[in-house]
Amino acid sequence: MDGLSDVAVGVKRGSEELSMYNSPCSLSSDGASNGNDSKKLRVDEPTPSRVLHIRKLPSDVTDTEVIALGLPFGKVTNILTLKGKNQAFLEMGSEESAVTMMNYYSTVSPLVRHSPVFIQFSNHKELKTDSTNQRTQAVLQAVSAVQSSSSPTTELSELLSAPCSPVLRIIIENMFYPVTLDVLQQIFSKFGTVMKIITFTKNNQFQALLQFSEPIQAQQAKLTLDGQNIYNSCCTLRIDFSKLVNLNVKYNNDKSRDYTRPELPAGDGQPSLDPMAAAFTKDSGSLLGKIPGALNPLSAAAAAAAAAGRIALGQTGSSAVLLVSNLNDEMVTPQSLFTLFGVYGDVQRVKILYNKKDSALVQLCDGSQAQLAMSHLNGLKMNGKVIRVTMSKHQSVALPRDSLDDHGLTKDFTNSPLHRFKKPGSKNFQNIFPPSTTLHISNIPQDMSEEDLRLLFSNTGGTVKAFKFFQDHKMALIQMSTVEEATQALIELHNHSLGGSQYLRVSFSKSTI
Repeated sequence: MDGLSDVAVGVKRGSEELSMYNSPCSLSSDGASNGNDSKKLRVDEPTPSRVLHIRKLPSDVTDTEVIALGLPFGKVTNILTLKGKNQAFLEMGSEESAVTMMNYYSTVSPLVRHSPVFIQFSNHKELKTDSTNQRTQAVLQAVSAVQSSSSPTTELSELLSAPCSPVLRIIIENMFYPVTLDVLQQIFSKFGTVMKIITFTKNNQFQALLQFSEPIQAQQAKLTLDGQNIYNSCCTLRIDFSKLVNLNVKYNNDKSRDYTRPELPAGDGQPSLDPMAAAFTKDSGSLLGKIPGALNPLSAAAAAAAAAGRIALGQTGSSAVLLVSNLNDEMVTPQSLFTLFGVYGDVQRVKILYNKKDSALVQLCDGSQAQLAMSHLNGLKMNGKVIRVTMSKHQSVALPRDSLDDHGLTKDFTNSPLHRFKKPGSKNFQNIFPPSTTLHISNIPQDMSEEDLRLLFSNTGGTVKAFKFFQDHKMALIQMSTVEEATQALIELHNHSLGGSQYLRVSFSKSTI
């Protein structure tokens, strides 16, 4: 029996081994041999197997493109491409991984080069291929290297077909949560050495250019991550190769980074790269490490979660309501808590407890915003007291009945125009920092001087230690004596009316003056 022309690996096999791929129990039962759906399929469904049969592939499909279909769901252990039939067999490391993959693709159409392909369980329980084929083994070794968080070697890179550029162009769609330069570095560094990143906003979309040390690393990252969500059901990666082959980075700050040149300046008005913060980011995984629910693109569990349609970024079932205690009951108001917690999420409702006025419930949009606010504000000193912030057992804050007067202790901010994060892709997502002595001020009128701003902030009860205008004088940094003073200034002056339709914008900064 001949059949060598159908075997992509092009290695001679005995007729007995080849017959398993041409016999009625293989291709004919998995579907039409030419990949055409017009031929009648068998009615009975194949039982689950760790081998998957893929049809309707492009005639010149590569091994890496086929492997990329299975890569997010677990270890890929073997592949057999039948190029003459536009088909392939993919063997996963376990039946569980294959089932997860099938469950996912039953709700999301699998695509190769933007065209749908057909996937089903094969009748085969394993693939028997010739282990002497160098190219196939190189692909599998490269994948194994990627899945163990290392990168393909130069020898493997030469065996694999390399793209022309090591630079990727990345667009983030449906960006409901922050995606920072450090988050991108963590995700893409699984595939190789990230050399440089430049982030920017174009056509109201957050975009980035990211340069690897080797083109093959860029190829593996694109094949694996294109179309993936960074967080459950949002922040979707759209990835293409850039026409650039090298990025020219002039500054190391929150918008651009050259990891090969740590000595680069931060640039005027831009937060500099704090070496301690950089080390923390490297060790802790930045936002992805701190916020539960962030996806590991190579995790089968993550793919299963995406298939199940979980919406919340935080832990499944986590509350969006926080319990804030040890407040100064003589000074706290729903408005002050709205402004403070609004730095980290869009506050919906606030209720100061009637019988325990040093405690309050703060409801945010979802569990992820609540987690973020809790991580930054628990232990903060406010109005002379160290506040405690924990997750509440309540799922929402109830409003008082119309007939009851709760003395203004409960307030509904659902339709507030002051929400910082209601616009997807807002730049506010890129500027979320812990409470600090330095505040970032924006929306400053042209006729407002440094002396005017120093006086305004001093009137909140604190001492202004330093001040610096940005070049255009529309923004500035102001440093207070303590974090408590800065916190009080933010609460009192964020959205402070400056006359007409101008309102001051205040947020915490990680810069120093």
